[in-house]
Amino acid sequence: MHALAIFGITGRMGQSLLHALHDTPAFRLSGAIASAASGRLGRDAAGEGPPTGVLITADSGLGLQGASVAVDFSLGTCVTAHARVCAAAGVPILIGATGFDAASRDVLQQVARDIPVLIAPNTSVGVSAVAKLVSLAAAGLGPSYDVEISEAHHRMKRDAPSGTALALGEAVAQARGVALQEVAIYDRTGLSGPRKPGSIGFSVLRAGDIVGEHTVTFAAAGERVEITHRATDRITFARGALRAAEWLVGRPAGLYGMQNVLGL
Repeated sequence: MHALAIFGITGRMGQSLLHALHDTPAFRLSGAIASAASGRLGRDAAGEGPPTGVLITADSGLGLQGASVAVDFSLGTCVTAHARVCAAAGVPILIGATGFDAASRDVLQQVARDIPVLIAPNTSVGVSAVAKLVSLAAAGLGPSYDVEISEAHHRMKRDAPSGTALALGEAVAQARGVALQEVAIYDRTGLSGPRKPGSIGFSVLRAGDIVGEHTVTFAAAGERVEITHRATDRITFARGALRAAEWLVGRPAGLYGMQNVLGL
């Protein structure tokens, strides 16, 4: 049985991971880590339901003691600090948090020289399969097809576009042999005239309690192809994260993604 430490234990995903652990005999909770500002420090990791026997701490080093692997669903601003602590402790880490910048990704690449680091903006197995389908569609249909990526999430989500939407955009851009930052259109306010050929458009909806929806549309004269994933319960992300975390244990140092987990 592997020992699991969770960064961001008090958040939606942190609590979903605890629920998923009940059906995952491969893991036991060994550490529960929250920010120093959390009002739940010193309390049991479970916000509701049966107690886990593991108390929440803001001390990352303490929370990682005895861990086989760590999962981070905290904030994008915290991922580099958490990854460095994991590297010092020799603990592999899955980064499920989104919204971190290019500089943070550079740090994660450096940390990956010492430990296995899996960056997963979306831990759903279904989304990973969709990303592969999007890549195949982009390569097969070619650059003459317009591409639009739309996503919808709950009103409390902090980053926009979502990490998953950006990853899907990267899948299209890589298949076309271009850099996403050179072709992405995030805001059309004030723009007039026809769309720029080869551009990849993004649209964002934030409302209610939407768990997560992503659609990639390929459109040309006379036809439209849409590839959609809809999540209806966060438990699917938690189960995928545990599957990925189990895969990560024992891997050599390096940078990985969900595609590696699924062998795609």
